[in-house]
Amino acid sequence: MKVDVNGRSHEEEPRPGQCLRTYLRDRGWFGVKKGCDQGDCGACTVHVDGRPVHSCLYPAFRADGRTVTTVEGLASPEGDLHPVQQRFLDAQGFQCGFCTAGFLMTTAALDEDALEDLPRAFKGNLCRCTGYRAIEDAVRGVKNVEAPAPGESVGRSLPAPAGPQVVTGTARYTFDIEVPGLLHMKLLRSPHAHARIMSIDTSAALRVPGVHAVFTHQDAPERHFSTARHEHPEEDPDDTRVLDDTVRYIGQRVAAVVADSEGAAEEGCRRIEVTYEVLPAVLDPEDAMRPGAPVVHDKDATLHRISRPGDNVVGEAHGEVGDVEAGFAEADVVYEDTFRTQRGQHASLETHGAVAWFDEDGRLTVRTSSQTPFLTRRALCALYDLPPEKVRVVAGRVGGGFGGKQEMLVEDIVALAVLRLRRPVKLEYTRAEQFYGATTRHPFTIHVKAGARRDGVLTALQLRVVANTGAYGNHGPAVMFHSVGESMAIYRARNKKVDAYSVYTHTVPAGAFRGYGLGQVMFAVESAFDELARRIGMDPLEFKARNVIGAEEPMVTPGGHEEDLHIASYGLDQCIGVVRRAQADDAGAGLPAPEGWLVGEGAALAMIATGPPGGHIADARAALLPDGTFDLAVGTAEFGNGTTTVHKQIAAGELATTVDRITVRQSDTDVVRHDTGAFASTGTVVAGKATLRAARALADMLLDFAAAHLRVPRARCRLADEAVTHPGGRLSLKELYAAARAVGVEVAADGTFGGTPRSVAFNAQWFRLAVDPGTGEVRILRSVHAADAGKVMNPMQCRGQVEGGVAQALGSTLFENVRIDARGEVETAAFRRYRLPQYADIPRTEVHFMETADAIGPLGAKSMSESPFNPVAPAYANALRDATGVRLTELPFTRDRVWRALREAGVPDGGVGGSS
Repeated sequence: MKVDVNGRSHEEEPRPGQCLRTYLRDRGWFGVKKGCDQGDCGACTVHVDGRPVHSCLYPAFRADGRTVTTVEGLASPEGDLHPVQQRFLDAQGFQCGFCTAGFLMTTAALDEDALEDLPRAFKGNLCRCTGYRAIEDAVRGVKNVEAPAPGESVGRSLPAPAGPQVVTGTARYTFDIEVPGLLHMKLLRSPHAHARIMSIDTSAALRVPGVHAVFTHQDAPERHFSTARHEHPEEDPDDTRVLDDTVRYIGQRVAAVVADSEGAAEEGCRRIEVTYEVLPAVLDPEDAMRPGAPVVHDKDATLHRISRPGDNVVGEAHGEVGDVEAGFAEADVVYEDTFRTQRGQHASLETHGAVAWFDEDGRLTVRTSSQTPFLTRRALCALYDLPPEKVRVVAGRVGGGFGGKQEMLVEDIVALAVLRLRRPVKLEYTRAEQFYGATTRHPFTIHVKAGARRDGVLTALQLRVVANTGAYGNHGPAVMFHSVGESMAIYRARNKKVDAYSVYTHTVPAGAFRGYGLGQVMFAVESAFDELARRIGMDPLEFKARNVIGAEEPMVTPGGHEEDLHIASYGLDQCIGVVRRAQADDAGAGLPAPEGWLVGEGAALAMIATGPPGGHIADARAALLPDGTFDLAVGTAEFGNGTTTVHKQIAAGELATTVDRITVRQSDTDVVRHDTGAFASTGTVVAGKATLRAARALADMLLDFAAAHLRVPRARCRLADEAVTHPGGRLSLKELYAAARAVGVEVAADGTFGGTPRSVAFNAQWFRLAVDPGTGEVRILRSVHAADAGKVMNPMQCRGQVEGGVAQALGSTLFENVRIDARGEVETAAFRRYRLPQYADIPRTEVHFMETADAIGPLGAKSMSESPFNPVAPAYANALRDATGVRLTELPFTRDRVWRALREAGVPDGGVGGSS
């Protein structure tokens, strides 16, 4: 075989059955990504003789005699970017960037006719981060980036530092490296929802050529731990083993096979013989709490931090302020209903995976797709009795997270293999494993009861919440507690009551997901308040505006006020104003409704804490380099959240320089002392504050040293680009560095922030919808989002976070659903069975930022990565109710479900909507 790849000839024969994607990656063309292996996501798109193909479906042998171009080959031999690459840079048409090579290769092959129909052109490409607006801007040649200016970085739309690497395919994600002597791991998984392993025969597996080892529960540590990663491990139940002799869901790992190739490891898994004692299983959380239900974890409650193991309750919250019964008696109208939300998959295009080895110093080094490298190192050390200095954990560029990578799902088993074999080992999840072997969003059942007087005063709010945490309690109690926090605190009511339960079942575990439970409960609360307002004859937005918490009011939940949580800036009134203006602009914006369709509008509000309770630690270090540029070391990971850009902007502003003169090292346990991780919207408000403190300390150090060195008053010295100025002239930073080194001074400074006190951010979403009463089809005519992010560090990036959050939430609202059958098996273990939002599904959302400056966040900033998700589903539900008169209470709102609800409510095919 002979194939030309980007002008380089390759003559190696492919393996039997090998696809072109793996053939190319085996030869170092790492710009070709693995997202699905089924032709669904487009991340692997390359050109074969100028035509785009999904290389995961293209047999490698068919490339014989052909010319293949990957993203690395788009640029000219002289290094000039292809026009499409430049447009993606100018528009910043990416976030995590894992899908970007595929979009570039698809776009580069479009002719003029195809450019006129982008929904069709991009039907084979998926993006989970951007919401597609930035991608469309890139295709259309819209320039969104601004030029840097010395000392004027914050508040400007500066480009991501890794942008050139992303668009040329040279950004290095977890597996985009060559590791000599690499072995491959595959996992045997349970076919039963609940069973005890009676015996495992691995002898046939060990006879497979190329198999080096098979690991079972007999090889695993006896210790229990939680896969969830938090700064304080005691927040989560210790209910998990690396490999267990009891399996509790279909898909749980039973054994690990390590071999020379993935094929040999897979064959080894097939030859393992396991004898199971099948045990009774429970799949529904309400059934799980009933007397006599099968017990998922028969463990000591105190030792393993499980609330009531015998009742399958891993965590619970109960509380009341005031007297809800008196509040309902006072009400003129009481609304009561039950709302349900489904399982969802994070669907980050880079699957979970890790590769580990021993470095030349004998340290265990783990390269992983993780949001929490420091906490993962801590967990590995505890699990295997290793000192921290003997373990290094590194996250390369991470291909999406959304909370799903705030877990230790692969690193523990890979470390076990490396410690035993003393060889490099790699484990990379397939797309199917992401569905049945990773985690999901928690499904919730929320019973809400609310009462109000006819003057619009909310008199009582009562919730009963049941969250299905699945077979393991990772994040279960924390998600449950958070779900009934800000969702209740945002509204003022003298009487509130909550009973909430996080419940074990024999299903795939749930975990952290964007919004961390708030989106599920806010769907119920915001829908209920919309309905309550209609029943007292008041505009729903006016009703909510009358009852939302004010800027100076305490945030009260039945669980009590968190002492470190404050309203340090207030933009909720501005958010409501944005929605009111959108409501008033009936003819001025949005798409027209098709004739005969029902039209309605709806809004929802949301509040979220900017960081988790109990502390979230970030360390940063800023240093002057010999050439007069700066090095910034931060622990937080980059996965499309844009923190790398923001940290450079913060540091550049403090150091009176431009972002291009700052190099960032990050997400590596060798870089700084500690970083809790990139989750809970902390990348800017916590890690950014550590960066701010480090940069300020370094700026002071530079001025102090320059003043002493020059023998001039400190007050007469100023930092300028590449120098310290003083009355007698300029001392270049190169000269300053040399002078400091000459006297043994290291020009570096540290910054730390512990994540407390905390502030809150606000959001509002508004939709205008049109509904076809004959088919249940819904079209979004207009989407408006108001975001109170405090001082916006980078408007372009922040807008992208909002658009991506709205798009992901729309997927959850409209069709995403991890379905589980009567046995407990996931039925939707592929993108083509689990519907993700495509380009054609997502409207352009008008994003408005409020004018606030937070008293706690760095330079006035607040968080904005999770919060846009939360008000989307209820806003859509309220608009649907306004259009049709029908209240849908169960997500997702699939077309057939909408149609059925309209028929059951007696809405005629040509009926009139907008009933109240």
